[in-house]
Amino acid sequence: MKMAQPSSQVTFTVRRQEPRLILPAKPTPSEVKQLSDLDDQEGLRFHMPFIAFFRNTNKKGGNETYPDPVKVIRDALAHALVYYYPLAGRLKEGDSRKLMVDCTGELGVLFIEADADITLEHLGDAIQPPCPYLEYFLYDVPGSSGIIGCPLMLIQVTRLACGGFIVATRVNHTMTDALGIFYFLNTIGEIARGANEPSYRPVWKREILNARDPPRVTCVHHEYDTTAGTEATMDTHADLIDKSFFFGFQEVDCIRKHLPSHLQSSSTFELLIACIWKCRTIAIEHNPNEMLRVSYMVGAGGKRGIKLPPGYYGNAYAMPSAISKAELVCKNPLGYALELVRKIKTQMSEEYMRSVADYMVIKGRPHYSTAGHFIVADSSRVPFREIDFGWGKPVYAGVAKAAPDTSFCVRFKKSTGEDGILIQMSLPSQAMDRFQKELAKFTGERPMHVSGDKKHTIIKSML
Repeated sequence: MKMAQPSSQVTFTVRRQEPRLILPAKPTPSEVKQLSDLDDQEGLRFHMPFIAFFRNTNKKGGNETYPDPVKVIRDALAHALVYYYPLAGRLKEGDSRKLMVDCTGELGVLFIEADADITLEHLGDAIQPPCPYLEYFLYDVPGSSGIIGCPLMLIQVTRLACGGFIVATRVNHTMTDALGIFYFLNTIGEIARGANEPSYRPVWKREILNARDPPRVTCVHHEYDTTAGTEATMDTHADLIDKSFFFGFQEVDCIRKHLPSHLQSSSTFELLIACIWKCRTIAIEHNPNEMLRVSYMVGAGGKRGIKLPPGYYGNAYAMPSAISKAELVCKNPLGYALELVRKIKTQMSEEYMRSVADYMVIKGRPHYSTAGHFIVADSSRVPFREIDFGWGKPVYAGVAKAAPDTSFCVRFKKSTGEDGILIQMSLPSQAMDRFQKELAKFTGERPMHVSGDKKHTIIKSML
């Protein structure tokens, strides 16, 4: 099938085989397992995409037949599902919309084998998030993207003309978070390289993050609050532009120079959240009196959090919020936004996590508030770059794209060898232009490394 032609630089074809279901390689328990009260909230009822790009590391010459990454990964996937057998099940709803997974061992994970007549080198910046070709390297099988009764995971392995390959996956977010998907993909890699069992033994125990009996909300949860009088300023139905911005040592150092002395010890992560929140707020042109919220995801197992067993792969985080009028974020120095961001982490505790779970049950598992709400998900500490299917570590591995109200932080190494953090943004075109101009004021007008602003190429996609 030939796709519509935008302004093009490269043409390539992706040929896919028919999707097939991969079942666990051995019999697994037949049972119904409940998700936690953090797992099944409305805001997690979507499929989360990840992508990884691998080079051809075969060095031997002659006519030797090299291992096929599709077969290696497909076989390892079946064996990994023996340990992670709930991922081969299907979700269903019980009373009060309670989600549970039906583990029958007869359904499996969707798997697609594909070939693309392009090299990793020719893909260029497309290997960085947001990947403009995600829909071709991770085909949306009709009927597969629902929440109830649909496959919980889709994996596509695409061979490239250079001998490299791409592993793209999509997982139902109610089943796991970014760390959980790392555990699973790492298990596939370990088995592909000859391991008999995973180094991270998967642990279910979702009852650890269930509501108390009786449930009782003991903390303030602005992230779910719909009574603060916010209004939706940004048109989320507008044509959105997805871009990633690289922050290395020099960019961070430039931004830090805008801080007063008492905030100089702030972490890089806090600093970057405050900076992009301020720039984004100015770019969107909120009503000055609109109440805004900024959140970032804080793991449940911190020093003051809940003790989780190693290998737990359910959703294990909360996203406390700080609030402010838009006018104050825009007009005050960067330190104002940073002090609000720094307060977020102080809210996190075991009691806060318990209160979130109780809130879900009492309020009917609501979606987090979206009006005037900016969320940052930090996956930079999730070691996606360590995943190895037998061909070495990936050129890039991690979250594939952002969302209108959520940005992702991922670790990235430039071709020059410089290490840093990529932050993905999704904004309407004019707001994106304003965002870049505001950001340049903090980075000293440095020409930041930006991906995602190239127009799509002509692509043919075939079954």
